[in-house]
Amino acid sequence: MKHAMTVEAAVTPDVITFGESMGLLISDDRRGLEYGSELNLSFGGAESNVAIGLARLGCRSGWFGRLGNDPLGRRIYKAIRGEGVDVSRAALAEDSPTGLMLREKAFGNNSVYYYRRHSAAGMMSPEDLDEAYIASAKILHVTGITAALSDTSRETIFRAVELAKKHGTKISFDPNLRLKLWSPDEARDTLLALAGQADYFLPGLDELRLLYSKEHLEELVPELNKLPGVKIIKGGDRETYILQNGELSSVPYFPVEQVVDSVGAGDGFCAGFLAGLQQGDDLKDAVRLGNLIGSMVIQAPGDWEGLPTREAAQSIMSGRLHVER
Repeated sequence: MKHAMTVEAAVTPDVITFGESMGLLISDDRRGLEYGSELNLSFGGAESNVAIGLARLGCRSGWFGRLGNDPLGRRIYKAIRGEGVDVSRAALAEDSPTGLMLREKAFGNNSVYYYRRHSAAGMMSPEDLDEAYIASAKILHVTGITAALSDTSRETIFRAVELAKKHGTKISFDPNLRLKLWSPDEARDTLLALAGQADYFLPGLDELRLLYSKEHLEELVPELNKLPGVKIIKGGDRETYILQNGELSSVPYFPVEQVVDSVGAGDGFCAGFLAGLQQGDDLKDAVRLGNLIGSMVIQAPGDWEGLPTREAAQSIMSGRLHVER
C-alpha cells in the first residue's frame, strides 16, 4: 500500500469520516443492464458522500480509506479531493482493486449489484489509522458498512471509535444496515455496540425495527433510552424524530414535488445535520437542515451529485425563489 499524498494536510478538518468508496456504473435504460447498451460512470460511498456534502455546505471535512491504485481508484480520489475534501490520509493500494457497483432501474424496479470481494476497502486494518488525525477532529462520522466489509475493517472501526473517545472527539454513527452484506442477526451485536459508543446515533426507523425486532416507535423508545447520546431517527411518517434525555420530539420533512433518485438521501441528511452542529445550530435546527439536504438530494440523480451548496440550501431555507433573467 502507498499513501496517495504526503500526510501533511493543508487544513485540519472539523469532521472526518472513513470507509468504502466504489466505482459506480449506472444504466439509464429502463430495460435495465441486461438489455441496455450504455453506462454512466461515477462513484459512491456513504462516508465519502457525507464528506462531500459537508464540504459543499462550507464545512472542513476529511475522508480516508483504501482505494486500488487503478483508474477507478485514482478517479475517485481526485474527484473527492476536487470537492474540497481533505484526502491526505487516503491511500491507493497496489495489492487490491477498487470495488465496483452497478445500478439499474429495470421496469420500474431499482437494483444494485456489488463487486467488492477482495477489494482494497475491505482490507483496511487498524494500522491504517492516524491517531493524531482523529484527535484533531471535532467529530468522527462512521457507518455500519465499514464494520460489515471484513474482520479487519470491523477491527478498524472499533479502534477508530476508541481513539476518538480517548481524545474527546465526538462520534456520529449511522448504522447503514446493508442486507446484501449481512443479516440483521449477524449485524445486531456489532451495530448496537457502536451505537452504545456514539454521541449522535443516526438510525433509520426501518433499521431499528430490524435490529430490535419491534415494529412500533413506542416499543423502540425504551430500548433506545438505554443508549447514551442523542438519537436521531430518520424515516418517520413525514418527520424525523429526536430522542434526547428520554424526551421524544420531531422535525417535519421538507415536501418535494418529485422524487428523482432516493439513493443518498440518508447521507445527505447526515451531512446537513453535522453541518448544522458545526455552525452552532441547536439539535432541532441541525435536524431541520439535515431534512432539507435530504429533500434536495432526492430531486437529482446520483449518489452525491445532487448535494447542494450552502448558498443553495440557505436560499431554500429562507424561502427565496430562484429567478432567472
